[in-house]
Parts: sequence; structure tokens; C-alpha cells
Amino acid sequence: MRGGSLWQLGQSITRRLAQSDKKPLSPRRHFASGADLKKTALYDFHVAHGGKMVPFAGWSMPIQYKDSIIDSTVNCRVNGSLFDVAHMCGLSLKGKDCVPFLETLVVADVAGLAPGTGSLTVFTNEKGGAIDDSVITKVTDEHIYLVVNAGCRDKDLAHIEEHMKAFKSKGGDVSWHIHDERSLLALQGPLAAPVLQHLTKEDLSKLYFGQFQILDINGSTCFLTRTGYTGEDGFEISVPSEHAVDLAKAILEKSEGKVRLTGLGARDSLRLEAGLCLYGNDMEQHITPVEAGLTWAIGKRRRAEGGFLGADVILKQLQDGPTIRRVGFFSSGPPARSHSEVHDENGNKIGEITSGGFSPNLKKNIAMGYVKSGQHKNGTKVKILVRGKPYEGNITKMPFVATKYYKPT
Repeated sequence: MRGGSLWQLGQSITRRLAQSDKKPLSPRRHFASGADLKKTALYDFHVAHGGKMVPFAGWSMPIQYKDSIIDSTVNCRVNGSLFDVAHMCGLSLKGKDCVPFLETLVVADVAGLAPGTGSLTVFTNEKGGAIDDSVITKVTDEHIYLVVNAGCRDKDLAHIEEHMKAFKSKGGDVSWHIHDERSLLALQGPLAAPVLQHLTKEDLSKLYFGQFQILDINGSTCFLTRTGYTGEDGFEISVPSEHAVDLAKAILEKSEGKVRLTGLGARDSLRLEAGLCLYGNDMEQHITPVEAGLTWAIGKRRRAEGGFLGADVILKQLQDGPTIRRVGFFSSGPPARSHSEVHDENGNKIGEITSGGFSPNLKKNIAMGYVKSGQHKNGTKVKILVRGKPYEGNITKMPFVATKYYKPT
């Protein structure tokens, strides 16, 4: 889901910057000249700490630091990682009708969320396809906070604004604020909670996965969500931009060097190991939430009532089943990449890889993609074409690495 299209960067960047690695990612798309690139509040901090900056979704972002992508990926699961994700777009919807308005655009049961809780959801189009995925939080019944992907910002905001104007013209009470005055940091891994606890008086052991709180962290009023894009326990911290560098410094200092600044390269490896979608690869405008394996994100009430764009298509798929399904793969040979064909044992094409690479933690090739329904069973043997040559593979369940979300026992 989160962090925009990491595949935008181009395979040549990975080869150039991580020659000693086994290429855990193969990014693509969205290049821009240096003069056109936006910079986060942490840009100078990244450069000072050895960040290798690359163009990404219109921003200059670190793909890695002095350690390798493989080492960074492993360290996140052993100790922890701090990511700058301020290129993503946070916004608030407010007003007594903000919940029914948002429910016209997403598949989640927003009304059913308790205040201070959130969920992954999908913005859909009229054909049921995914415009974007997003983590939404009901702060109160009249305040929704959400974060959309960097590469989808312009189209998402235009989509929301268009429908908001129509909704308000019919008397609906909803307004929005785009939080460009804030930065977003993601603190992930086993040390995330104990390190962050040093910087706030609030008891973080009472904040569970998917929950949200506005609180003081390191002297700044922050929006804190217990979530992330790695499969590890962790937090996304929305902090006033003028305090972002101080907060990053404090987190690294309190971890005594165990939590490391981590770039987009390891972030992509981590989300792939966790079986999480990357919009622009694993989800697109022509892929529905049902096909993407996100049926669980469609609220029970929404399945009964519909009321969101493309509901007729999605509800029919829920009833009849989709024609394609997202699955995981293990494979031999070179790592499979986006658009690698998937064949059955008789050589018939049954699907395509959407994301793939070498798993630094499992020490083997992993991938995800779509295959025809009926061919999606766990353990099904397949052939995956890499540069035109078939290699042995098999379909497997995801996540590849077990998630460690902090939930009530």
C-alpha cells in the first residue's frame, strides 16, 4: 500500500547503488530533473548521514544509506528502522457529514470504526478498480485523518475534491485540510515502542495496532498511529515539519545506534516480505480489492449496502468469485520481476508477477502476482519466466515473514 510507487526509480539505480546486494527491489517509473524535485524537511539530515538520494514520485528521497539494502532490511526486523515518509500526503476531512462523504469513495465501514481507530481501505472507481489504497483513521465522528500515496497525490486530491464539491452542493457538511505543514516519520521494528516511549509521557502499551492518538512527543504535538508498511510493530508519526529533524535525532539517540535511518530500498523489501501491496504494481485502476485479496477491508455493512463507487462490480465478485487472484510465490533462479510471466507446468500462461525480489530475511526469492482463479491454490507448481527462460516456482501463502503487529492478547 503505502509509500508511493517504489518501482519508479529504475532498475539501473539499484544496480548502481547496491551492486553488492542481490537486488531486493527493482524500482521503476517517475523520473524528474534535480531542479524539479521537492525535498522533505529531513533532506539535509539524510545527506549528512550518507543518504543516497534518488528521484522518487517528484521528490528527492534516500534509497539507502551507508549500509546495504540487505543489512538495512535485516536490521529493521532485529532492531528497528526510521523512515522519512514525508513525501506521502496526510489530510483531514472534517464536518458532521465527513463520514458518509468518505463512505461514497472507499470500501471501509468508516461509520463502524470507534473513535481513535483506523483501517486500511481502498478508493475505488466506477468499475470497482483501485484508485489508491490508504490508511484512514476516525479521530472523532466529525474528523477523519488519512494518508495517501505520494505517487497518487494529485489524482487522489482531484478525485476527492470533485466528489466533495458535488456532495456539498447537495447540502453536505464536509471540508478538508491538507497537512503540508507536517512531516511523516515511520518508526518500525522491535525497538520502536521502547525507544518512542522515552520521548512521551503517554503509555504506549495501551495503544494497539490500528489505533490513533494526538499526543506530545519530544515536545511537539504529534498525530501517532500504530501502523506501518513492514509487518513489524511500529508507528507513523505526523510531526510539525519544523520539529521533524529534532524528533529524528532524538529517536536515533535513544536507540543507542540500534535503530537506523533506512531508505526506500529496504522499505520495499520489507513490505514485500510482509505480503503488502504496492500501488502501481500490485494494485492498479483495473484491479479490484477482491482480486487483490483485500476482501477483509470491505466492511460487512458495505457488502450488504454498497454505496461506494463500483459497488455493483465488487459485490458481484464477492458473490461469484473473481477471475484472477493475488498470490505469493517462491522461485528458483534469478529473482522474478514485475511483468515476468507465470506458466503452468504445461507451459500455458496463467498469470504475471507484479512484485518480486530477493528476501534478505528468508535468503530466497519471493514474489507476488496474479493468476487465474483455480490455479491459485497453495503449493501449486509453476514456471516463472525471467528474461525469457523458465524457472521452477510454487505458489505460497502470504505474508512470507510473519507479521508482529501489537494487538491485545
